[in-house]
Amino acid sequence: MNNIPKVKIGIVAVSRDCFPESLSVNRRKALVDAYKAKYDEADIYECPICIVESEIHMVQALEDVKAAGCEAIVVYLGNFGPEISETLLAKHFDGPAMFVAAAEESGNNLIQGRGDAYCGMLNASYNLKLRNIKAYIPEYPVGTAEECADMIHEFVPIARAIVGLKNLKIISFGPRPLNFLACNAPIKQLYNLGVEIEENSELDLFEAFNNHAGDPRIPDVVKDMEEELGAGNKKPEILTKLAQYELTLLDWIEAHKGYRKYVAIAGKCWPAFQTQFGFVPCYVNSRLTGRGIPVSCEVDIYGALSEFIGTCVSDDIVTLLDINNSVPADMYEEEIKGKFNYTHKDTFMGFHCGNTNSKKLSFCDMKYQLIMARSLPEEVTQGTLEGDIVPGEITFFRLQSTSDNILRAYVAQGEVLPVATRSFGGIGIFAIPEMGRFYRHVLIEGNYPHHGAVAFGHHGKALYEVFKYIGVCPDEIGYNHPASVPYRTENPFA
Repeated sequence: MNNIPKVKIGIVAVSRDCFPESLSVNRRKALVDAYKAKYDEADIYECPICIVESEIHMVQALEDVKAAGCEAIVVYLGNFGPEISETLLAKHFDGPAMFVAAAEESGNNLIQGRGDAYCGMLNASYNLKLRNIKAYIPEYPVGTAEECADMIHEFVPIARAIVGLKNLKIISFGPRPLNFLACNAPIKQLYNLGVEIEENSELDLFEAFNNHAGDPRIPDVVKDMEEELGAGNKKPEILTKLAQYELTLLDWIEAHKGYRKYVAIAGKCWPAFQTQFGFVPCYVNSRLTGRGIPVSCEVDIYGALSEFIGTCVSDDIVTLLDINNSVPADMYEEEIKGKFNYTHKDTFMGFHCGNTNSKKLSFCDMKYQLIMARSLPEEVTQGTLEGDIVPGEITFFRLQSTSDNILRAYVAQGEVLPVATRSFGGIGIFAIPEMGRFYRHVLIEGNYPHHGAVAFGHHGKALYEVFKYIGVCPDEIGYNHPASVPYRTENPFA
């Protein structure tokens, strides 16, 4: 992934002046040693400012972690901690902050060896709220050195996403297709999140594409495509145009990202795209997404935003799919019932024309787009990457602004089943516990569009924390409730 941040986290220990400073010094050392023993030590930086007890120490620590290139910090309460200085660390640091506290080590050392950080964390959280400061506090933020090391490791993908959003530009080529009002994108919340947006015309893209005709780099890109597709290269005649389009997008990114470090694209793909460009862009979209540059279909700006967040959190390829169709009853009976612990309503098919990267497909073939070919000449619909999505754990999620600028999100964990889809496009049979109720009381009730981002693996915990940190009200974060937990809108008599 070359389009997401590699975050270094500065660990800053704090101490209240009426508690032994040695507690924070020794506990910080133990924490850093524990982290380096289990995880990549390049992730963290130990602030050498001995201990932050005062506002002057706070300024010194801030200057140090900034000079060290830290993009996130952990404020570590080795003892009770100075509630003013420690919260000012988070206030003045331009990046995500985490607060974590040391547990007491031994029942044999509760006189001079008692730090009371369990109590200090309460004061820290109260002061953060008083100052309207955002900070990440783990579910249970008090622990041994090893436990706190695990908490910091869980903070890494959260910090990566938050830092990425502050440095992101979304480039769109629109407008969105007719009858796709669901992919609305109020831009106010993008600015609130610190995301830049550059909206372009489809004509701008077409002009840039034509200017790349005969680009001397095209043969090398075609060769790379051929190697990726292998036996699935069923449409070799279209690769030159696809390579030309890929170079067009990559050059546009370099020319237009400006002062931003990271880019996502919300692209146009129909209805005029095929007849004018002479192909569909799905395969190229999949290739860029494989490099960490998410490309959403149908000018879905919040879809692209969601994909980027998923890429940062998972440090892996993501995809964007339609929450598309039900699994036929006979298929469920024959291939799922009794083999997997899911009801029929827990299952559905996630599909898109061909934008899922080849590394996330069980097999792949270059095809034409069947749905578009029903109303257009088949030869202008070439360029999709078809195949069944790899089975395994997934997280389905989306961040969206409502038309009245309220941020809303959902997160649901499940899996892609190892069951052949017997269908077309990039497609998989998904199973999410209590999907039927989630579909009705989160997706429909929350007015979400049909596009959902898919991260490969269970990343719900980190995504949920990212959404909270960036300002989504917890009441506006939907998830698939277990059967014992009713939704607010669920009919108790149903």
